Amino acid sequence: MPNFPYLFFTYSQIYQLSYALPLYQAVGGTFLVKNLRKWIQFKKYMRGLGRADLTRNFLNTPAVQKKHPYENQELSGILITPSVERFCPDNPKMVFIYIGHGSGDKPYLGERIYEKMASFDFHFLAGPKNLQKLQDKHVDISGDRLIKIGNMRFDAYVNGHIKRATECARLGIRDAARKNVLYAPTWKWGQGSLAKHAHQFCEEISPYHNLIIRPHGHDRMKIPPLRRWIDQKGLKHIYFSNPSHLAKDDTMRDFAASDILISDRTSSIVYEYLITGKPIIVIGNEFEAAHHMPDHLLIDGVAEAWDISASIVPQIEHSIRIHESKRSEYERLLKSCFYFNDGKSIQRAVAFIERTLKEFA
Repeated sequence: MPNFPYLFFTYSQIYQLSYALPLYQAVGGTFLVKNLRKWIQFKKYMRGLGRADLTRNFLNTPAVQKKHPYENQELSGILITPSVERFCPDNPKMVFIYIGHGSGDKPYLGERIYEKMASFDFHFLAGPKNLQKLQDKHVDISGDRLIKIGNMRFDAYVNGHIKRATECARLGIRDAARKNVLYAPTWKWGQGSLAKHAHQFCEEISPYHNLIIRPHGHDRMKIPPLRRWIDQKGLKHIYFSNPSHLAKDDTMRDFAASDILISDRTSSIVYEYLITGKPIIVIGNEFEAAHHMPDHLLIDGVAEAWDISASIVPQIEHSIRIHESKRSEYERLLKSCFYFNDGKSIQRAVAFIERTLKEFA
């Protein structure tokens, strides 16, 4: 396996690294963090994820260095990030590549965010939805800087490297005869539904199906109190996946374990779940800041919409029952939203990086 010494990764939130890890596993590289707190967090959640063929370190994480974000003019090479906030932004010896962290309809957050996005040398695009988000905000990026890669996270799933039985065992699922319902809401930015519906779903779904709750990365701290409430209620068949536990609870692994997804219509997960070909239930909201998307890039009208005044269980069973008749609509939406879906997105990214890195050799 190659290891590129001039390749760097950075990020804003730890859960975003799930979008960078497939590339790191293919080509190696060094992660940059801005302070000791971030270094400790990295060591905690990335433990065991260092490549086996590279030098092992404390907790066997990928290589990581603590660097000041704006005082690293000695670095040269390629810096890849799923976050718009990046290291050494004015360093002329660096090539900056933005890979993003989702294909949902929520806009990006931050001061001068679209100005910063335009400043990247290249964007790796997972699909037309990512391109539409840029166009919707009139981000001026020439076509030669927009690199069609596809969703690198899909490769392991498409290539059959993730097994349902293994992932059910990881989650601790005991009753294999039940359907596995994955509830993966977004956070409050986007009107996430965890606070509104998690308790209801636990009480309604668990008597009939296994429920896997995967909150957004910003809501991971809500898992412990929800666990305590479940224990107090004596509810069974409820399982949790923590998006920050990258070594254990990867999104694609949860996809493999599940039979159906429930999520908010503004979440990127409803689009990424399309790669599974399994049914989706969306929870509507009145989020008005969403990107404007053409109809052929919207989940609306394809996935079933839940009537929040009704029980969720009949909707789950109905969605599973009719899914075969809607399969072609799901496949059409997948092809509309993501490039390629052929299990070779990482290869395309590696080929581009190899060509770009030649000037640093």
